[in-house]
Amino acid sequence: MGAVDQVPIRDQSIRLGQFLKLANLIDTGADAKLVIADGLVTVNDDVELRRGRQLHDGDVVELGGISVRVAAPRSDA
Repeated sequence: MGAVDQVPIRDQSIRLGQFLKLANLIDTGADAKLVIADGLVTVNDDVELRRGRQLHDGDVVELGGISVRVAAPRSDA
């Protein structure tokens, strides 16, 4: 696998369907529903069928040969 782009999120977690849109891997929520239901999305190398799956910092999402890593803000508290 080549370099994996980091996609920053605002909070500590994000739902898979939302992340696919944020990372520009799909265009709409309807697209997210379809590619996830068809088993085309993996999270950390495992096929994920739940659009609402919570993703956290460091999770790697792959669709169509493109891999992106979730980058949550660092908490300095």
